[in-house]
Amino acid sequence: MTTFRFKTLFAAAALLAAPVLFNPAVAQPKSLTLGTASVGGTYFIYGGVVATLLTDTIGINVSTQQTQGPNQNIILVEGGNIELGMTTMGIALQAWEGSGEWTKGKKYTNIRALFPMYDTPFHFVTTEKTGIKSVAEMAGKTLGAGPKAGTPGTYFPLMFDALGIKANWRFGQASDMQAQLADGLLDVFAFAAGLPIAAYSEIEAQRPVRFITFTDAQLNTLKQKMPELSDSVIPKSTYKSMPGDQKTVGVYNFAIAHKNLPDDVAYKIVKSVLENNDRMVKGHAAAVETVAKNAERNGFLPFHPGAVKYYKEKGIPLNPKAMPSS
Repeated sequence: MTTFRFKTLFAAAALLAAPVLFNPAVAQPKSLTLGTASVGGTYFIYGGVVATLLTDTIGINVSTQQTQGPNQNIILVEGGNIELGMTTMGIALQAWEGSGEWTKGKKYTNIRALFPMYDTPFHFVTTEKTGIKSVAEMAGKTLGAGPKAGTPGTYFPLMFDALGIKANWRFGQASDMQAQLADGLLDVFAFAAGLPIAAYSEIEAQRPVRFITFTDAQLNTLKQKMPELSDSVIPKSTYKSMPGDQKTVGVYNFAIAHKNLPDDVAYKIVKSVLENNDRMVKGHAAAVETVAKNAERNGFLPFHPGAVKYYKEKGIPLNPKAMPSS
């Protein structure tokens, strides 16, 4: 990490003076670290696929670091403790504006967008023995939402507050939530990740389960109170026990980097990931959405100059609000 900090000092002045210029003269770091999330979630698997791909293709060793999820990834990237991370855009918006409770008013302005990952839909799984069939019936129940600093851990309590539903929340790794649901210590496992969620598939393979989503009225309320949420659909084919497509809401995921990451490195990362989609999809099905056109799903977080160079080459339009200025 120290090597990265020293090298980025030499690049900082150039980036500030000409933020959208490509600067291949900056020396490449020998290694990079990508922040992921807890075991059992999509970030953990997807991040491993990205790290392996980049190590094989860009000439830099990329390793992963298990974290609590998007919030912690942003904190670590902002401070230069890791070079790369993954986040949902809802959490990124809280960070950029310093509006989320977890930010304590601090604005995280050193982070830059690299490439789009996939949509993160919010949904629930419970065992059939609980008898729970709706979100309303979760009132007073014990729900697990993954790590507290992750997207579901941050958003689900806020969602239930918005809906006027009081529940008891537990937090921890997705794999722990799965085990607690199986043991009857949780009534519901509420999560959000790229599909299919590994922990959901595993609990489904062990015992009869029921997948639950919000009602249309609840979805409208959530979108009104949280405009960063957008319509999302969980296809019937995602899980064997799902009787039909489920409508829900979600937030998009993006890979991020510190603004001082050398331009040519950022360019190579974006190019490698977006031009090896077949290999990405083999690693995790959610990567079917990791394509250049989805860069438009970022409407506020500045792209890294190296990423901008790639999208310009490919003729991919970017939201003007997401163009770098510093």
